[in-house]
Amino acid sequence: MTTALQPGSAAREAAFAEAVATLSAGSKTFRLASRLLPPEALGWGAIVYRFCRRVDDAVDEAPSAAEASAAVTALRAELDGAATADAPMQLFAQLCAVDPVLRGAALALMEGVESDLTPARFETDEELLRYAYGVAGTVGLMMCGVIGVRDPAAHPHAIDLGVAMQLTNICRDVADDAALDRRYLPAARLRAAGITVGAGELAIELRDSAAIAGVLHELLDLAERYYASAEAGMRYIPWKTRVAMIVAARLYRQIGHKLRRNGARFERGRTVVGAFEKAVTLLRALIACCGPTIAGYGSRRPHDPLLHRALAGLPGTAP
Repeated sequence: MTTALQPGSAAREAAFAEAVATLSAGSKTFRLASRLLPPEALGWGAIVYRFCRRVDDAVDEAPSAAEASAAVTALRAELDGAATADAPMQLFAQLCAVDPVLRGAALALMEGVESDLTPARFETDEELLRYAYGVAGTVGLMMCGVIGVRDPAAHPHAIDLGVAMQLTNICRDVADDAALDRRYLPAARLRAAGITVGAGELAIELRDSAAIAGVLHELLDLAERYYASAEAGMRYIPWKTRVAMIVAARLYRQIGHKLRRNGARFERGRTVVGAFEKAVTLLRALIACCGPTIAGYGSRRPHDPLLHRALAGLPGTAP
């Protein structure tokens, strides 16, 4: 580690502050949960968030696929120390240099986000879940590396939280994704709902909204299985950071609950959880932290291997 970025140095604190500012500006949900983190965990969590944000922006904000791919390649060079990086990226790269799980997750995230350079057209749940692992399950693995999780048994549960959140995102953002020529809803589920869709077709139209709503309900049910697994793994997180993680999970989960209550009608606009609902969800999350599953004084719930059947062979997943 460079002298300037040693613990307690002004440069390191400035890097943390820059990363926290990125987190605060980029996510209202995570910003609320982050207020419950101890300062050191907040700094490192924000470093991970900023890296993920840079990867997302490299693809989403590039004017062309070629420039997006070049931007991701440049980020890989920064991660490997082959190119000049700013202080927050240096800190993240130093973490990756000593934590192979975190580095593997970072590389998998970049690969997953890069897949959005081609129009998203998933045929099966397996394809969708492997994508969700790449762009979000990997984030759960990276967070394990910075918030003091030591037991590898936590990794499958951390992946499940990322997968659950990504499924929630996909259900919430159907209309926005369609405008970007992306269809994450598996064609097999659409056909089962009576929507004719060929390989490579977008097949998201307002006239299909009622049928698509049924598919979204199914995917929200699937997300609930992953959220439940994530909560079963919260016991592995040190208590000082556990509260923030369960709050973040419950707040994100509430988006899916509200979307379901609204009939999963994606054409009515993006589902937003209001301030009162957030306050209620926050209170319930704090109460849940005292329960046996999350607090860790009840019996351990083994990870459900069926949740990772589609993810076989990917780093951190359950056998």
